Amino acid sequence: MRIFSIITALLVCAVIYLAVMERDRMVEFAQSFRSAPEEAATDPAPLQSPTVEEEAEEALPDGTVAVVARHSVAEEVDSSVKLRGRTEAARQVEVRAETSGLIVSEPIRAGAFVEDGQLLCEIAPGTRAAALAEAEARLLEAQARLPEAEAQLPVARARQAEAEANLTAARIDSNAATRLNESGFASETRAATATATVSAAEAAVESAAAQVEAAQAGVQSARSGIRSAEAGLQRAEEELERLQIFAPFEGLLESDTAELGALMQPGSLCATVIQLDPIMLVGFVPEAQVDRIETGAPAGARLATGQEVQGTVTFLSRAADPQTRTFRVEIEVENSDLTIRDGQSAEILVSAPGQMAHLVASSALTLNDDGRLGLRIVDETNTARFAPVTYLRDTADGVLVAGLPDTVDIIVVGQEFVTDGVPVEPHYREAQQ
Repeated sequence: MRIFSIITALLVCAVIYLAVMERDRMVEFAQSFRSAPEEAATDPAPLQSPTVEEEAEEALPDGTVAVVARHSVAEEVDSSVKLRGRTEAARQVEVRAETSGLIVSEPIRAGAFVEDGQLLCEIAPGTRAAALAEAEARLLEAQARLPEAEAQLPVARARQAEAEANLTAARIDSNAATRLNESGFASETRAATATATVSAAEAAVESAAAQVEAAQAGVQSARSGIRSAEAGLQRAEEELERLQIFAPFEGLLESDTAELGALMQPGSLCATVIQLDPIMLVGFVPEAQVDRIETGAPAGARLATGQEVQGTVTFLSRAADPQTRTFRVEIEVENSDLTIRDGQSAEILVSAPGQMAHLVASSALTLNDDGRLGLRIVDETNTARFAPVTYLRDTADGVLVAGLPDTVDIIVVGQEFVTDGVPVEPHYREAQQ
């Protein structure tokens, strides 16, 4: 083992001697071995031809930019409008009292299912039964006055007819007495008497007519009394009906009904009833997409719980919200098992008619100076142009955009280095490249 150590020490000493004392010779010796491979590596260089890109760049006119473009053909795609919304009960009513009194019915607890017309709250009648009996008696009294008033009317009309007949006879006598007096066969006294008789008959006719009008007024008064009594009776009956408060429709109680012994006043809350079947999905669509939604279109939604539901658009508002400039959309969804609650968040997709769209890489999208989303395209003169697009949705292969011609050349590399009107030298590649 000592022999190897001695040999190693001798070798190290030799290397140190050569590196220090014979350094120049060792450098020349090493360079003699390296010069041959370098010459072999540098000699073939003049034989290499420039790349395609270098040739293209050398051949480009001044101001022309080389870009990579792709031929794109539009295809019809299924479209949908995505909304954020919430669930909403189809109907929700706060049932309130219309009269005052103490509750005499047992309360129904919140969460119970109630049928349409089911009794929710009952108020003590108090003196309302006596008021009803009094109203019925007044109606009978008013009805009894009507025949008596009607009986006076024929008597008054008969007296009027008699007075008119007497007036006619008096006028005949007066005419005869006046002619005889003019002929000298009757005295002036008789003529004056006949004239006075006519005046008295006319007064009697007027009196009889007044009696007829009075009789007619009596009949009208009796009939008015009947109508007034009937109105009083109806009020008394309605007051009794208001003592019982019924469910306006079938649904669930969101609160307990009024407690036994509670004092109710007009407007006091009896219970809150909501209807959850069917339930409504409510969303708000922007004005730019409102024309893509139609009443009757199928729609689906994913609730915050992960549940997926389907329904139909039943309402699209004609008036925009003044603050958000969005339009209300309502979608009816079946909820027979009542698993969907009121007020849950939902992501809504409303089916819209298919439209022509281009599938492009998201990296090809750019913005113009006004901040509008679009693509740089190559026109027929090999000039770059900005084309605004409408973003539809993401896919696994890219994004779908609309608003372009059916066939277009889209710049996919270099779009950020050109502006409108800049000449370009496009190099085309397939969509999958």
